[in-house]
Amino acid sequence: MKNYFKFNLTGKKLLPLWLLFMLLFLVPYVFIQFKLQSFQHNPSPEPGQVFQRMSSLFLIYGVMFVLVIIEYIFIFYLAKITINNMEFKDKSLEFTGQFGEFIGIFLLGLLLTIITLGIYSPWFITDVYKFFTKNTNYNESAFEFKGKASNLFVIITLTLILPMIIIMIVTIAMTVKELAQSQTPNMAATTMPIIMMGVIFVMMIPYMYFVYKWMINLVYKNYQIQWETSFWPSVGVITGQIILSVITAGIYLPLASLKLYQYFAEKTFAKSELSTKTFGYEIEPLQDFLFIWGQSLLSIFTLGIYYPWAFCKITDRITSKTFVIEIN
Repeated sequence: MKNYFKFNLTGKKLLPLWLLFMLLFLVPYVFIQFKLQSFQHNPSPEPGQVFQRMSSLFLIYGVMFVLVIIEYIFIFYLAKITINNMEFKDKSLEFTGQFGEFIGIFLLGLLLTIITLGIYSPWFITDVYKFFTKNTNYNESAFEFKGKASNLFVIITLTLILPMIIIMIVTIAMTVKELAQSQTPNMAATTMPIIMMGVIFVMMIPYMYFVYKWMINLVYKNYQIQWETSFWPSVGVITGQIILSVITAGIYLPLASLKLYQYFAEKTFAKSELSTKTFGYEIEPLQDFLFIWGQSLLSIFTLGIYYPWAFCKITDRITSKTFVIEIN
């Protein structure tokens, strides 16, 4: 028997939070982008304007730092209201996390990430993820995340950082060689950055696979929840959907996301000593595709005002067709 999820949040309830976010984050962000563009159009200021320019830049970067904090505050409250309005088998999930604890984890993690030039970021991500999972309760029992930050560090280093360093070294070496031989780079050298971008794109696919597998490592009561799949089949599915999104200039992206969601759900198992459950999603390709695009276009045409309704309707459509079924 399939048991479906339910989402109860409405756009009207989400609207005040979204309007506050637009006022405090989106409006200042757009203003800062215009200011940065004005600096780019005037890269060589007059001598008397240097100090004024430096002061403006420090102010802009300070505002950007504040905007990052505002963004994560919004994420906290959006996650809280979303979790509290998720329902399964006539029982709602409950989020018990306190904002004070969250902002402490966030500020400390952000500071350590900046000081260590990004090295601490896997531990920062893990702490935030653990905060949300341990404070999410269902039927008076909390979830627990079992993933380790050290494993995420290895994943990011091997699948993302090292390949990008190698690509940068090869690109610079080839460009320098061509400049030394002919003073101007030939076609091979000028097209090398494009080729390298393609290589980076390819490297991102295993990165996505390993990070998702790292994320789906939860414990609920006596159930171990994990994503169980093989590397090559999963990479093939991810690659196919991304290629279709690229060649359609992003038009196919909503359907690609849903097909990946369906694939990921079907490979996610909750196992205990007594039973095994799996997840699933009943996809309706054309209807889902048109629905998501319709909601997205309404958000664009209304300059974002309609977004709370789009978010709630899309989330409700997806969750209401997501199910859990016991297979033994």
